[in-house]
Amino acid sequence: MIWRLDAAIARLQYWDELLCVRFNRGAQQRPVVLAFQAVSWLGNGIFWYALMLALLLADAHGGAMPVVHMAFVGAVCTCCYKMVKHHTVRSRPYQVNPLVSANAAVLDRFSFPSGHTLHAIAFSLVACSYYPGLAVLLWPFTLLTALSRVALGLHYPSDVIAGAALGALIAGASFVIA
Repeated sequence: MIWRLDAAIARLQYWDELLCVRFNRGAQQRPVVLAFQAVSWLGNGIFWYALMLALLLADAHGGAMPVVHMAFVGAVCTCCYKMVKHHTVRSRPYQVNPLVSANAAVLDRFSFPSGHTLHAIAFSLVACSYYPGLAVLLWPFTLLTALSRVALGLHYPSDVIAGAALGALIAGASFVIA
């Protein structure tokens, strides 16, 4: 039974690396790299802080609660992803595979999970729960943020999936607590 689990994990790792290499190699055209770098840079927090400020300015009476909720979720996300990264210590794809090019600077050393994706999912879920009309802006940006992490060679697809799942879990839990 253990050999089956080992074989399944090996297959998943194979496909994870294969998809990472293919997506990274396929996104090497200069305009594509620049676009993904811009999205990734905005996803470092700039986009989300600007959104919070815009909510406060646009909705002076009702914007405080959504912004506090987003800030709380962001703090929890940061603590969780740092703890997970500290325990998993997974190297980034470009550090392991010479076929993967790093096309952006990293904020920390390890790959698993994607903090950009984690925060993007969590912030989008919270913001859209208060302002459903923001979905047309936030979900495409969130998807591009997740894609940028693999395209830039900084994460494996499984890092992005794990970040998305953890972000959704934290945002979902925040609605139960609130």
